[in-house]
Amino acid sequence: MPKPSATKLSGFSGKLTTWQLTAGSAAFGLVIAAGAVAAAGPWDSSGQRTAERDRAASQEAWGGADHAGRAPGSEPEAAPSAPTVLAGLGAPAGVAPAPTDSALAEVLDPLMRDPALGPKRSAVVLDAATGKPVYGRSAGDGLTPASTIKIATAVAALSAVGPDHRIATKTVIEPDASGPPDVVLVGGGDPTLTARKDGRYTDTAASLHALAEDTARSLKSRGIDKIKLSYDTSLYSGPVQHPIGPNENITPVSALMADEGRLDDSTSGPAPRTADPAGEATRKFASFLRDKGIATSTPPNTTPGPSKASDRAEALAKVESPPLSALVERMLTHSDNDIAEALARQAAIAAKEPASFDGAGKAVRATLSKQKLPLSGTKFADGSGLDRADRVSAELLAALLDHAADPGRPELRSVVTGLPVAGFTGTLVDRYPKDSPGTGVVRAKTGTLTGVNSLAGTVVDADGRLLVFAFMTTGTTDPQSAQRALDHMASTVANCGCR
Repeated sequence: MPKPSATKLSGFSGKLTTWQLTAGSAAFGLVIAAGAVAAAGPWDSSGQRTAERDRAASQEAWGGADHAGRAPGSEPEAAPSAPTVLAGLGAPAGVAPAPTDSALAEVLDPLMRDPALGPKRSAVVLDAATGKPVYGRSAGDGLTPASTIKIATAVAALSAVGPDHRIATKTVIEPDASGPPDVVLVGGGDPTLTARKDGRYTDTAASLHALAEDTARSLKSRGIDKIKLSYDTSLYSGPVQHPIGPNENITPVSALMADEGRLDDSTSGPAPRTADPAGEATRKFASFLRDKGIATSTPPNTTPGPSKASDRAEALAKVESPPLSALVERMLTHSDNDIAEALARQAAIAAKEPASFDGAGKAVRATLSKQKLPLSGTKFADGSGLDRADRVSAELLAALLDHAADPGRPELRSVVTGLPVAGFTGTLVDRYPKDSPGTGVVRAKTGTLTGVNSLAGTVVDADGRLLVFAFMTTGTTDPQSAQRALDHMASTVANCGCR
C-alpha cells in the first residue's frame, strides 16, 4: 500500500484516500474498543438564523447512528453508509505518525487570519495518543463558548455520578391524611420523562403513563380509588427561568417536566414551551390516573398544586430515565439545553451544592478541578451555554475531549460518542458537503450565539492519527461565513499529515 500523503495546504486538495478513511475509522474505533471513549444550537434569543432553526426543528436529524431513538414502528437505523465507518484495521493506538507543530502551523495559521472569524479567536490541536499540544493560538483565553460548554457539563456529570446513573421520578403517599389520601408526584430532574405513548425516544425514556399505571395498581392494592394529588419540585432551588428569558430553546428549569416542556411533537431543536412544566406534567399525570380508575380531588383540566413530600411519605411507584451516558449522547448530538441544565444539577446534587444555576456552576468547576484540568479564566454561569457570561478556553475544551478519549477513563466514553458526525448526525448533519475532507472524519460539538461561533471535537488526519481540536471565535458578524471557516479548519486538519 502506498504511503499516505502528508498534504500541507491551506485549502483542500481533493478527497480523502481510502487509507485515511479506513485508518480514520480504525483510530477512532480503537478508542471506543479500548473503553474510552444545524446549524448549531443553541440559537440566540435575538431571532437570528430563523430559517436554519425552523428547518432543524422539522427535520430533527433522523440520520443513522442516532444515539437514542428511532421512528415509531421502524427498525434501528443503520450507521451512515460511508467509508469512514468501516471496521478498524486493528493496529495499535498511536502507530500512525503524529503531525509536527511547525507543519500544522503552516496550514492553520493562514486560516486563523480569516476575517470571518472576528476579532477574537483561539485554537488548540492535541495529539490524542499523547495529550501533547501540536498547535495552539491564544489557547488559554477565556471566550464565550456557547454550546461547547456542554462538553464540560457532560464530563462533570459523568465524573460526579457515573455513566450508569438513572434519574428517578416517583410517587409517594402521605400517611394519616384526613379526607382523600395525599399522593405526591416527586420530580427527580429528568427532562426526558415522556407523556407520549409513541414517537422518538419513547422506547427508552421513562414513561409518565407507566408511572400512572404502577401508581394506580399500588393505590388499588391499598383499597384507594380517590386521592388528593400534588407535585414536589423541591430538589431544585433558585430561579427557574434561564437568564436568557422565555425562549423556544429552553423550558423553565424544573425538577419535574414531561417531554422537556415542549408543546409540540418535537424532541430536539427549538419549540414552543410551557411556562409551568411541573404543573403541566402533573395535570397530564392526573388524567392518566383517571384513565386507570383513580379519581383526584382536582377537577379535570385543572392543574394540581405544589407541595413537598414529607420524610414519612411511603413509596408507591417510580420510573427511571435512560442511563446518564445516553442522556449525555442525546444532549451533545442535538445540543439539548434542557438536558444540559439537568445534568449540571445532577453534578450539583452529587457535590452537595444547591441544584441551581449558581450551585451547578460551582459543582462543575469543583469536579473538573479535581481532575486537574486547566480552568484559568473559566466561568460556568449555566450548563447549556445559552448564558453569555460563560467563559471557557480552547485549552480546556481540548483537554476535556482528550480526557474523554483516554482509554483509562471509560466512564467518559459517551462524551466522544455523542459528538455529532460531520455531514451525518445532529447539529453537523448539514454542515459538511459530501466531498469535504472532514465529512465522516470530523466529530464535533458546535456552539452558536449571535457573534459567537465555536467548534470542538476529534478528527483523524491523513496519516490516521486521532487528534483533538477546539476552535473558538467571538465578535463574528456573519455566522454562516464563520461556521464555514471553522469547518474549513477542521477539514484541513483531516486532510493533513503535516509532518
